[in-house]
Amino acid sequence: MSNDLMSAMSSAASGLRAQTVRIRVSAENLANANSTGDAPGADPYQRKVPVFKSYLDRDSGAERVKVSGVHADTSPFTIKFDPSHPAADESGMVKYSNVSSLVEMTDMREAQRAYEANLNVVEASRSMLLAAVDILKA
Repeated sequence: MSNDLMSAMSSAASGLRAQTVRIRVSAENLANANSTGDAPGADPYQRKVPVFKSYLDRDSGAERVKVSGVHADTSPFTIKFDPSHPAADESGMVKYSNVSSLVEMTDMREAQRAYEANLNVVEASRSMLLAAVDILKA
């Protein structure tokens, strides 16, 4: 029983780490949502997306998740006409980041919920282990 609980805690801990990265990447994207290029015609901040990979931890027998990388989102940049902007090209067009604040807030909220769920698994497993220890003491 304790090995199963330790496996559950191990899986949940890997989920906590993965969701932390997901929240950090979303926060970085939100911070750069309205950015433009440094020079006329230059590309602005490009949205980043974390990529996850699940694997079996043979030592504990637990299924875990890890971040295999953070990749750039290749969706097109938003282009607006603003000839007075310092980053405007010769035709007056300015490239803005491909970050959608609504998408990032939704993703951050989902990551927060997944983080909370994993934290609940850790807390429940801990409580069960402590209860098992108390039973063994009696």
